[in-house]
Amino acid sequence: MKLSQFKFNLPEELIAQYPSPERDGARLMVVHRKTGQIEHLVFKDILQFFDDGDVMVFNDTQVFPARLYGQKEKTGARIEVFLLRELKSDNKLWDVLVEPARKIRIGNKLYFGDDDSMVAEVIDNTTSRGRTLRFLYDGPHDEFKKALYDLGHTPLPDYIHREAEPEDADRYQTIYAAKEGAVVAPAAGMHFSRELLKRLEIKGIKEAFVTVHSGLGTFREIDVEDLTKHRMDSEQMIADETLINTVNNAKDEGKQVCAVGASVLRGIASAVTMGGHMKLYDGWTNKFIFPPYEFTVATSLVTNFHLPYSTMLMMTAAFGGYDLIMSAYKTAVEQGYKFGAYGDAMLII
Repeated sequence: MKLSQFKFNLPEELIAQYPSPERDGARLMVVHRKTGQIEHLVFKDILQFFDDGDVMVFNDTQVFPARLYGQKEKTGARIEVFLLRELKSDNKLWDVLVEPARKIRIGNKLYFGDDDSMVAEVIDNTTSRGRTLRFLYDGPHDEFKKALYDLGHTPLPDYIHREAEPEDADRYQTIYAAKEGAVVAPAAGMHFSRELLKRLEIKGIKEAFVTVHSGLGTFREIDVEDLTKHRMDSEQMIADETLINTVNNAKDEGKQVCAVGASVLRGIASAVTMGGHMKLYDGWTNKFIFPPYEFTVATSLVTNFHLPYSTMLMMTAAFGGYDLIMSAYKTAVEQGYKFGAYGDAMLII
């Protein structure tokens, strides 16, 4: 497949800038793969498509407040720092992106907070935009981490054209987030309210969790027309024994296995055996999925509506079938569905 095959006309006003008032109140498009039928419902209606013994797999990663705003020493120039991952906790080293990158060099000091209470020194250039920072903080690591995160803002995607507000700390996060490490939220999971999860439990639908710490590679532009030449950034993931047993038992019993989100679909596909079951996995994955692709574990997918050319759109098209999904996206635009992390949802079944 070619990159240009994932272009479609998306009006700017259809990219959601805020979440729906209620988590489970977003719109839900249901796409039936066998018949091509499309239904237009509300997200809480998802309950009707699953039965006792079916499994929903969620990503329990937790988004941390990765975006910081600081000042460069001497000039006072405003610098945006995006925390990517901690390298060494004992040395308080972090891989980061900085903007504007051209103003930041090795040896520069950056100051954060109203009273410049947090100071960092640039010690390495890793990419054109990337840097390694050493935070100069005297105190225990837990205390440092709290002070750093208190200065941070929710890392909303760049297509949300506003700075993060206090409510985003809650809404750009699933209610079951447990394991810190992501800078990109598993958006499909954000539609699940406590009430909806309880109703799923009462109906006998099992929940299982994979951990995929989604990074900015999710949004990195693909710069090759031939998709076989694109390389995904690696993301850390864990598929533990509880998940494996729950999913494999459901497969053996002929039950549904629903991947809640593209990150989950990718995680499951990264830990699959030749026999169509899941295996234990604790490491990194750079798996890039685009049509055609045969999924042997997941039988259904919950996902948001993704932007043109995105890797998530390609994965969705691989699962639902290219022609059907691109037709569904055309319908979504015509019907005014909202796109992006705070947008509406699609169930492919």
